[in-house]
Amino acid sequence: MLPEPELLMDGTPTKLLDKPAKRQDPERESWGKKMDFLLSVIGFAVDLGNVWRFPYICYQNGGGAFLIAYLIMLIFGGLPLFYMELALGQFQRCGCLTVWRRICPMLKGIGLAICISATIVSWYYNTIVAWALYYFISSFTSSPPWLSCNNTWNTPNCTTFSDRILEFNTVCTEEYMPYNETLVNITQLVSDPDQDISYLNETTYIKKTCTTVKEKDVMDVYATGASTEFFELSVLEIQNSSGIGDLGGIKATLVLCLFTVFLLVYFALWKGIKSSGKAVWITATLPYLVLFILLCKGCTLPGATDGIVYYLKPDWKLLLTVRIWVSAASQIFFSLGPGFGVLLALSSYNKFNNNCYRDALITSGINCLTSFLAGFVIFSVLGYMSYVQHRSVDTVARQDVGLIFVVIPEAVATFSGTSFWACIFFFMLITLGLDTTFGGLEAIITGILDEWTVLRKHRELFVAGLILWCFLGSLATTTYGGIYIVQLYDAYGPPISLLLIVFLECVAVTWIYGVERFCQDIEAMLGSAPGPFWRTTWTYISPFFLLFLFIMSILDPPIVSYGDYIFPPWSFAVGWLLVCASLICIPIFIVVIFFKTKGSMRQRLYQMITPWEVPNHLPKKDLPVYL
Repeated sequence: MLPEPELLMDGTPTKLLDKPAKRQDPERESWGKKMDFLLSVIGFAVDLGNVWRFPYICYQNGGGAFLIAYLIMLIFGGLPLFYMELALGQFQRCGCLTVWRRICPMLKGIGLAICISATIVSWYYNTIVAWALYYFISSFTSSPPWLSCNNTWNTPNCTTFSDRILEFNTVCTEEYMPYNETLVNITQLVSDPDQDISYLNETTYIKKTCTTVKEKDVMDVYATGASTEFFELSVLEIQNSSGIGDLGGIKATLVLCLFTVFLLVYFALWKGIKSSGKAVWITATLPYLVLFILLCKGCTLPGATDGIVYYLKPDWKLLLTVRIWVSAASQIFFSLGPGFGVLLALSSYNKFNNNCYRDALITSGINCLTSFLAGFVIFSVLGYMSYVQHRSVDTVARQDVGLIFVVIPEAVATFSGTSFWACIFFFMLITLGLDTTFGGLEAIITGILDEWTVLRKHRELFVAGLILWCFLGSLATTTYGGIYIVQLYDAYGPPISLLLIVFLECVAVTWIYGVERFCQDIEAMLGSAPGPFWRTTWTYISPFFLLFLFIMSILDPPIVSYGDYIFPPWSFAVGWLLVCASLICIPIFIVVIFFKTKGSMRQRLYQMITPWEVPNHLPKKDLPVYL
C-alpha cells in the first residue's frame, strides 16, 4: 500500500507518479553447457606461450627453483586476479565497457584501452597462427622441405641436421722418457698390446697417449640450418627486407593463410557463444591429445632424460635474485591473462549462481599444469637433439618463436613417420592459437555489443566488420619484414600497458567500489563471502604485484631483437607509442566525464566514482516519486 500524499506549503496535495521502470535490455544468452565455458577459458589461457615461452624461462631461471617462485606468484598474484575478473564478469553480466558505469564511471577508459590492446594482439598473433598453417600444409610431403638443403631458397652455406653433428677426433701426444725413469721391465711394456710404448734409441723410449676430443660447440648452431633457411628464406622471405624501416612487399601465400585463419575465427564467433562454445570442444581438447602423444614419443627418445634433467635441475641461489621473481610474476600474469577483458566477457554469460570460485581454481590449475607438461615435451626433444648432435642443451635451444618454427620442426622431421609428427605438431599450434584468438576478439565483441545493444540484432555483420578490420591491420606482418613488426608488437604492445590497466582495475574494484561490497556481490552468487586471504590479496598484494611489474617494465624496458638484426632507435619510440595508444584512453575519459557531470568540484568527483547503474538482473523495486 502506497503512503498518503503530503501537502505542499500552500495546501495543494502532491501528485503521485509511478517511477517508470528502466528499459530492459534483451535477455542475455547463457552457456549451453558448463563445459563450454570451462573449455573456452582454458582455451584462451593455454596458448602458444605455454609451449615455448614457459619451458625456456623455467630452465633459464633455475629450473626447479623457478617453479617455487612461479607457484608463489600464482597463489598471491595470478590466481586472485583471475578469480576477481571471473567473479566481476559473472555478477555484472556485461563486457569491459559497460561494467565501469557500475563500478567507477570515471575509469570507463579502461574498457576502451582493453579493446585497443586486444586489437593490437590480433594484428600480430594471428600471423603466428598463419605461419603454423603454412608449415602444416608443407608437412604433407614424404620429406619436409625444412630438412634438406637442395631447395631453391637454400644458400651455399646451408647445413642439415646431420651436418651439424659434432665429430669426435682422436688427439695423441708423445712423451719421451729415459729408461731410468721406470722400474718396470721395458721389454715387457713394449710387447704389451695395451701399452703404446716403443723404443726410440738405446737410452730413450716413447710413450704415446691418445684421447678422444669433441669439436668445439657454438651457440649460433642454427645460423645456417636448413630449418632456419626454410623459415626465413621461404616462409617469410626475409631476404627481401633490409629491416623494419624497409619491410618490402606483401607475401601472397601468407596473406592467404592469414585470411584462412580469420575465416575460421569468424565462423566460430559469428553466432556468439553458441558457435564458439562448440568450436572449443575441438580446439581446446585436441592440443592435450597431441601433447600426450608427443610426450610419450619424447620420453622414448635417446637423451630425453638429459633434456628433462636440464629443464628441472634447480639452482637454489637464484631465489635470492630479483630476476627470477620478476620472470615468474610476468609469466604467471601473461599466462592466465587477466586484463585482456576475456575472462570478464566469458564469465558474463554464466548463470548468476555458477560457482566461479571453483572455476577459477580448476582453469588456472589446468593452465599451469599445461605449461609444466609442455616443458617435458619440449625438453625431451631438445635432450634428444643434444644427444644426437653431441652438443649441450643450451646450444640447441632458442628463446624466441624460432623454438617452435626452427628447432622442434627439425627434430620431429627426424622421427620415423616424419609427416605424421610434423602434421600433429603444427595442428596443435594452430588450435592453441585459434582458442586464444576466439577469447581476445570475444572480449571486444561483448564489450561493444553490451555498450550499444542495438548492434546485437546485427551481430553477424558487426563480427564480419571487426574481423575485416583485424585482417587489414595484420597485413603489415605478412610483408617480407613482417617478423620485425611481430617482435616489436609482442614486446611493446599489450605486455606493458596491460600491467597498468589491471592495476587500475584492481584499485577501482577494491578501493573505490569497495572490497566489502565486492565480497557481498560474491556472497550473493555463491552463498558465502570470500575469506581474509582473498580480501588481503585483492586489496594490497595484487595491486603491489602489478605496480611493481609495471615500474620494472619502465625502468628495464624489453629488448627487441631477432637474430643478429639490431632495431633502430626510432623503432623503440614506435613501441612506446603502442603502449600509450591504449593507456591514453584512461585520462581522456576521466577529463570527459568530469566535464560531463554537473555541480561543484566535490560533487563532480563524487559522481565520477559512484556507480551510475546496477545490473538489470538484480532484484530491485520501483519506488514512487512525489511531485
